[in-house]
Amino acid sequence: MNYFVPIRSVLSTVVYPIQTMAALPKDISDWVANYFQSQRQLKEKNTELEATNLLNSVRLQRLKALERENIRLRKLLGSSFRLRERVLVAELLTIDLDPSYQQVVIDKGQRYDVFVGQPVLDATGVMGQVTEVNPFSSRVVLLTDPSHAIPVQVNRNGLRSIATGWGLGESLQLENLPHNADVRIGDSLVTSGLGGRFPVGYPVGTVVSVNFPQGKAFAEIGVKPAAQLSTSREVLLVLPAKMVEISKKSPDTDTETETETETETETETETEAEAEAEAEAER
Repeated sequence: MNYFVPIRSVLSTVVYPIQTMAALPKDISDWVANYFQSQRQLKEKNTELEATNLLNSVRLQRLKALERENIRLRKLLGSSFRLRERVLVAELLTIDLDPSYQQVVIDKGQRYDVFVGQPVLDATGVMGQVTEVNPFSSRVVLLTDPSHAIPVQVNRNGLRSIATGWGLGESLQLENLPHNADVRIGDSLVTSGLGGRFPVGYPVGTVVSVNFPQGKAFAEIGVKPAAQLSTSREVLLVLPAKMVEISKKSPDTDTETETETETETETETETEAEAEAEAEAER
C-alpha cells in the first residue's frame, strides 16, 4: 500500500492546476457577486447615513433656533418685569423693505385692544409706535423712520430734545440743540414723557457723535438706538394704565350733611305746630 502513496502524491500535484482552473470561473463569479453586493450595501448604508446626518443637522438647526428664541424671550420677559406698566407680547409678521419707510407689521390688532399711538419696545429699548390697527395685525413705525420723532432727555442732566429718524442704517438726530448744549458722547437718552405717548424713562439710545458745524446755529448730534431694530422678532406693546376712581367724600362731610338734614326736619316740625296752634285760637 505504501507503493501507491508516491503515485497518489504525484497525481494530486498534476491534477491540482486542473482543479484550480476548473474552479476559477466559479471563484471569479462569487468574488464579483460579493464585490458588487458589498458595493451596493455600502452605497445603501452611505445613503442612509447621509439622510440621518441631514435630519440631525436640521434638528440641530431647529434646536439652535429654539435656543435663540428662548434667549430672546427670556430677555423680553426680564424687560417686562422691569417695567411698571402692563405689557402685551407680539411677534413681527412682515418688514417693509422700502428704504424710505421704516415700518413693520405685528401679529396683534383690534382683538387685543391695540390702539394707534401705542408704544412698542423690545428687550433693550423703544422701537417705535403703532400707526395703523387692523382686526388681526397692526403696523408699527420705527424710530429710524424719517417721519418719526420722539421727545427724549439726557439721562445724565435731564436736558430735553427731540430725536428724529433719518432712514435705514442711519443714527437718530437730536434736533434744535445749540452749540453750548451739555451733551457728550456716551450719554444715555430716555423718553421724557412729553407729548403723552411714551411714559418717562424708557431707553431710546446712546449719543455716538457730537459735531458743531461752522455757520449753523444748532449742533449735529447722532444717537444709536437702544432697540435692536434689525434683529428683534418679539416686541412689547405697552398697555394703558388702569384708571382708579377715588371717592372725595369724607366722614366729616357726611356728618355735616346729616346734621343739616336733622336741623331742617326740626324746623319744619316746629312750623307745623305753630300753624296748628293759631288755627285753634281762631276757632
